[in-house]
Amino acid sequence: MPLQTSSRLLALLGLLQARTVVPATDLATRLGVGERTVRKDVERLRELGYPIDAVRGPSGGYRFGDHGRLPPLLLEPDEAVAVAVGLGTAAAVRGLEQPSLLALGKLEQVLPDRLRRRVRALHESTDVGPANTGTNVEAPVVDVALLAELAAAIRDHEGLRLRYRAGGDHEAEEPIEVDPYRLVSWQERWYVVARSRDGAWRALRVDWLEVRTPGAGRFAPRPMDGGDYAAFVLREVAHSGWSVHCRIAVDASAAEVLRRINPTVGVVEEVDDDHSVLVTGADSVEMVAVWIGMLGLDFHVDEPHELVAHVATLAERYAGAVPSTRVR
Repeated sequence: MPLQTSSRLLALLGLLQARTVVPATDLATRLGVGERTVRKDVERLRELGYPIDAVRGPSGGYRFGDHGRLPPLLLEPDEAVAVAVGLGTAAAVRGLEQPSLLALGKLEQVLPDRLRRRVRALHESTDVGPANTGTNVEAPVVDVALLAELAAAIRDHEGLRLRYRAGGDHEAEEPIEVDPYRLVSWQERWYVVARSRDGAWRALRVDWLEVRTPGAGRFAPRPMDGGDYAAFVLREVAHSGWSVHCRIAVDASAAEVLRRINPTVGVVEEVDDDHSVLVTGADSVEMVAVWIGMLGLDFHVDEPHELVAHVATLAERYAGAVPSTRVR
């Protein structure tokens, strides 16, 4: 049975919102009306200010334009809950607390009453724990404006002039010019993957950089071979992206070490059939000690000095925790 006009217009908005281009025949079938009625409904929506474009050709139909009034937010119940959960989780990230809560409030305003009550119940009955439970170092504040600026530079192929502080050390600040290609978010840190003007690829931590103006001019894109920017960041972080870096000698083959670690922990170098080196790091020596302790393999630490001292302290602490080794 065909929908009433007002309900049909809302349904039409929902169908257009969910897809890029929708053929008129598909719209007519889904709405239970003829194509002529679809055309009239499209005209009604245009009169109300909704930007609906007609696309000609074999794969043509109707789609929303990128101008004018936005359509109402028409979400399925599960979609609304998913968005609410995402915003609630984001509110636990430093720098995103206020924007996430404001966005959640606006989401509630545009939802039908039934979904609004469902989303509000979820929000009011949910607590979100600290997001950085995997480390004892406080996560950096997410600078939303800076992320937007970097994303725009990537989109427009605009080179960047930066001040970059490797390791967050202001004394190690260096002026650089790069061509940005991708933003990568990993473990509550943001990275911009960029090509230096000498052609070398770099993974730069966003909280360690400052954008200078004017920029470095437009560039012709030359994407990374394979296009796996996230994997590149993981490899680079193992070598240079942490506050603490180390090389751990392990009494096991590289294959055995790789079977026991999360690939994001570091890079494993083969020495021989029974020995390898784990190149790893973290934002604190405590976290490095946790990771290498979870290997379940014999290892040897020679540097940095802070890590050697911490492992020695842990050895004494663990030994003292075993009843048979305590001094009576």
